Amino acid sequence: MTAEARTAVVTGASSGIGAATARALAAAGYRVVLTARRKDRIEALAAELPGARAHALDVTDRAAVDAFASSLDRCDVLVNNAGGAYGAEPVATGDPADWRAMYEVNVLGVLHMTQALLPPLTASGDGTVVVLSSTAGHGTYEGGGGYVAAKHGAHVLAETLRLELCGEPVRVIEVAPGMVKTDEFATTRFRGDTTKAAKVYEGVEQPLSAEDVADTITWAITRPAHVNVDLLVVRPRAQASNTKVHRTT
Repeated sequence: MTAEARTAVVTGASSGIGAATARALAAAGYRVVLTARRKDRIEALAAELPGARAHALDVTDRAAVDAFASSLDRCDVLVNNAGGAYGAEPVATGDPADWRAMYEVNVLGVLHMTQALLPPLTASGDGTVVVLSSTAGHGTYEGGGGYVAAKHGAHVLAETLRLELCGEPVRVIEVAPGMVKTDEFATTRFRGDTTKAAKVYEGVEQPLSAEDVADTITWAITRPAHVNVDLLVVRPRAQASNTKVHRTT
């Protein structure tokens, strides 16, 4: 099957890494289906991409996910990108509602989409599931408890799914980015406080961009069918770990 005939579903495609990944996969010849809650944004993006379609979707709504899955004529690639971080309080004062919301989108959202689309992914004879986790899913840091817990959950989901699908024609790829500067991630985490958001990247000359991560995801997807990139950690050169970052100021 040529890439031109293949369909790739990208969740959280209204901005950031999701939008960049949709563009990169479309450029690689995939028929892209963009999903996100913000219908206007994905419709505008779909209009730019040949053969693309947009479908407003909240990945935490299982009934809506199932309805979406039934509307597809095929699915060869699923990019589980929808996610997010809410708050940076320590465990002692973290809001349980934030923790619950992060678990819902980062873990259960991935579960809903993967369960709903596994049948067509398997039927394609060469399916790929991508779970966009984070370096937060592989190491802890202060103030990150809820997000770290959720991304650890996404990592474990991907790892377990790979074991369970061994022998089936479906690859499971996990891409774990480190510091990525996008328009919304840090601002959302700090509840719209742009000053706090800017401090995350202060003095870092070249954090990763959404396009850097999208290029990584697309590279992993477009490897030959027998090649599975189990886990790909990608960080900017200035970041050695979640807690060690070179800053010029």
